[in-house]
Amino acid sequence: MTNIFSKNREKALVLFSGGQDSTTCLFWALNNYKRVDTLGFKYGQRHSIELDCRLSILDIINSQENNYYIGELGDDHVVDLGFISQITENALTRKLTIDSSDNVPNTFVPGRNLLFLTTAAIICYNINTCNIVGGMSEVDFSNYPDCRDSTVKSQQVTLNLGLDRLINIETPLMRKTKAEIWQMAMDIGGNDLIRIIVENTHTCYLGCRDDFHDWGYGCGICPECVLRKTGWETWINVKS
Repeated sequence: MTNIFSKNREKALVLFSGGQDSTTCLFWALNNYKRVDTLGFKYGQRHSIELDCRLSILDIINSQENNYYIGELGDDHVVDLGFISQITENALTRKLTIDSSDNVPNTFVPGRNLLFLTTAAIICYNINTCNIVGGMSEVDFSNYPDCRDSTVKSQQVTLNLGLDRLINIETPLMRKTKAEIWQMAMDIGGNDLIRIIVENTHTCYLGCRDDFHDWGYGCGICPECVLRKTGWETWINVKS
């Protein structure tokens, strides 16, 4: 069988939290790479239920036959970055009331994506790949400075220099709205993938898995639930 993958497209490492965006990126990577490893983080997040959700999604991929991706799911890596919750106060690692009134909301975890990308690059160095896939977006994001394209590109340059090795950071959602991300999932895997995302991913900052909506589980009122709900409704209206 002819290898349709070029050498540098054979393996990737996906930052996989178990949320809508990272799950969409995971399936995107499975269509663009021969082998895909995943990387999750424990950093004292109050919505740690996402760690269980990511395992459920990996189980689904491993147990179901499909016809909407061609890559192979590789190893799952989980890294404990619990020190983050010790050195910064924010509403994702402390039981603080979520406040989005400032330019940068208090759900911002300073340096989180920078640490994630650095950790991913170290793992890439050890597993002999150069490709990192992340779900950062600067369109429908919460004004987090480490989600900006300029930040990611700058980090890529730094990692290339610091490791003296090629590191390629791909952000397939960078220019997409949440509605466009729903459509991207539909384009990749149709209703089957939409169902996986709705029923199994987790976005809610408060870790709520008690209330189920058309767009998935969540409290329905935290910023991430509102973003996910609004994107879903916009997407449904455009489809209709």
